[in-house]
Amino acid sequence: MLGKLFGWSKKKEVADPDIVFGRYSDNNKTVSKINRWTEAEKLFRENKKQECLDAFFDYLLDDEQQNVVHERNGDEGKFDLYQGSKIVRGSYDDNHLKAEVTLARMPKPTVPVMRRLLEMNFNLFYSRYALDGDRLCMRFDSDLSTATPNKLYYGLKELATKADKQDDLLVQNFTSLQPIDTEHITALPDSEKEIRYKFLEQWIREVLEYINSLDPDKFSGGISYLLLTLAYRIDYLVAPEGPLLNEIEAISDIYFKKDNKPAAEKNRSMIEAFHKLQSKTREQVFPFLFRSRHTFAIVTPQNYKTIVEAIKAAHQNMHWYRENNYPFIASKIIEYGIAFCQYSYSLPKPLSDLYRLFMNVNYNDYFKALGFQTTYYNESRKEVEKDEVEDEIGRIINTWRPKYPRLAFNTEALRYEGLLNFNYSFTKELLNLRFD
Repeated sequence: MLGKLFGWSKKKEVADPDIVFGRYSDNNKTVSKINRWTEAEKLFRENKKQECLDAFFDYLLDDEQQNVVHERNGDEGKFDLYQGSKIVRGSYDDNHLKAEVTLARMPKPTVPVMRRLLEMNFNLFYSRYALDGDRLCMRFDSDLSTATPNKLYYGLKELATKADKQDDLLVQNFTSLQPIDTEHITALPDSEKEIRYKFLEQWIREVLEYINSLDPDKFSGGISYLLLTLAYRIDYLVAPEGPLLNEIEAISDIYFKKDNKPAAEKNRSMIEAFHKLQSKTREQVFPFLFRSRHTFAIVTPQNYKTIVEAIKAAHQNMHWYRENNYPFIASKIIEYGIAFCQYSYSLPKPLSDLYRLFMNVNYNDYFKALGFQTTYYNESRKEVEKDEVEDEIGRIINTWRPKYPRLAFNTEALRYEGLLNFNYSFTKELLNLRFD
């Protein structure tokens, strides 16, 4: 009681493992980083190009990720930007900036590969594909006189994010290509890969077995929620890369594709895709479970009103299932509201932290298996641990209040008797967050 009154916080005796979940969000800049962007714009207007670049690359630097390496000597400099399985390597002098990513090795040019690259070039705004000997590359360059912070940001973002996605797809689709320049990727311990693989298979099996007990036409809406929530859970908690990530994205695309197919038919296609994913062996999954650093988010920020509307819609759609004694479906629909936002948008960091807490409560066995120490859900009592949850909420809010002075979370409104009640009350309070 005194701790809550005077704001004392508990300190964990054992540190949690350094594991990052979900897609990277660059909507996490501190006040000092945002100021560096403002400085970069001011320095560019004052024609102080090198000082502008100093501020720009400092803005991109995520101190936790250590995703940017920038060195300058007078008017000349070089930089590395880490983005998943790729590194953007660049340099500049007094007049010009150039950047390049190596995608793959192509020992012998082939017509199908060259045709694919030509087609993809039409979808690029700032960068382009290129060949340097047997190296397949992407490149971006600009005169410093026109290299505003905005142009550099979006040019380098296109280069980095497209390269990170296309390298795996190209190597997977064309046997003539060979992977290259991936030595910086941090391999996961086999024990951690085993845990991620185990829960991947377990979650798919549990959801598909439950769906088999439902009428596919009468419950088509609820089944869609279960399948989409499962996809977003795997994307966030298992965090697959490469072809596995593409398969997860393809499952989501099945539902949202505007093809006028009924929900039941789309559900069958998603279920088939999950069966295919479930059938993968360890040898097929383990290579695409690794740690990497990122500089840019692959999704964009949204006005918080959009997030509020998604959560509210999930609340409205879960009521029938809760009132008719389908608590599992109701709880997953609530999860969908915030999981869809985490998957689709670049969220403010405090909201991402609160989502991680939400997932820790709901999948505490997974976090425990990975080595996290705090118990947020007591399985034997079927209750959420009130003190631990409120301590973590307080830590998150206090950490980010310097950037968001009006940020607050009413923990008094939370209900702890069972996951369904907690999930509803927790996500309901997310509607009131202020990110002014």
